[in-house]
Amino acid sequence: MPSLPDLVGRSVAVSGVGSAFGVAIADAFRAQGAHVYGCDLDPSGFEAPVAAGIRCSAVDLRDRAAAAGWIEAVACEAGGIDVLVNNAGGVAGQQHQPFETLSDADWDVVLDINLNAAMALSRAATRHMAAAGSGAIVNICSGASLRASLTGIQAYCAAKHGLLGLTRQLAHELGPQGIRVNAIAPGLVLTGEATLRQWDAYGPERQAAILGGVAMRRLGSAEDIARATLFLASDWAGFVTGQILSVDGGIR
Repeated sequence: MPSLPDLVGRSVAVSGVGSAFGVAIADAFRAQGAHVYGCDLDPSGFEAPVAAGIRCSAVDLRDRAAAAGWIEAVACEAGGIDVLVNNAGGVAGQQHQPFETLSDADWDVVLDINLNAAMALSRAATRHMAAAGSGAIVNICSGASLRASLTGIQAYCAAKHGLLGLTRQLAHELGPQGIRVNAIAPGLVLTGEATLRQWDAYGPERQAAILGGVAMRRLGSAEDIARATLFLASDWAGFVTGQILSVDGGIR
C-alpha cells in the first residue's frame, strides 16, 4: 500500500470497529501511522483491533449522548479529531419481510444504526474539525444508497439513501470550514454471517449471474474498502467532497 504521509499522527475515529470493514479500515489507518480509536456495540470483536494497537470502546450508538460522549473522549485524549469514518451499520439480523408486516421496532433499529448514529457522531466531530479548520468524514454507504437493496430490507435501503443525502448536505455546509465529507458504496463483500447467509441463499445459479454482472468477476474484500477510505481521508483527495465512490468491481 502506498505511503500517505499526511495521515501520520492524525487522530482517526472509526465506528463499527468490530466488523470486518471496521477492522480493515482501522488497521489500514494504523499502518499509515495514524492514532486510531474505534467503537462498537459488541466488545467481543475487539481482540484483533486491540492487538493491533487500536483503542477500542464499547458504545451503543443508538444512544446519541453516548455517541457524542465517545467523540468527546477521543478528542480529549488525541487533542482533536482529524478523520471520522462512519462505518457502523447493517441490517440488525433482519431478513426481507413484506412491507405491510414491517414493525416500527424493526424499522427504527436499522435507521438508528445506519443513519442516526452517523448523524450523531458527525455532529459531535464537526465542532472539533471546524476549530482546527480541517477534517475529513467518510461515510460507508452501500450500493443500496443508489438503487434498491439486494437485501430487500426496506429500512436499510432508506437509511443508506439518507446517509448519502447527509453526505452531500454536510459537504456543502462544511466545505467553507475546511471539512470534506464523502461516501463509499461497497459492492457485495462477504463480511460476516448475515452476508454469508445472503450469498448462500442465492444458490449457484444466481451467484454465477451476480459475478457475471461484475466487470472484475469477483466479490470485493474488506481491504478494498479500507484502501478507498484511506484515499478519501487523505490529502490525495484534498479537492474531493460530496462524492460517493462505488467500490464494486464494476457492477452493471
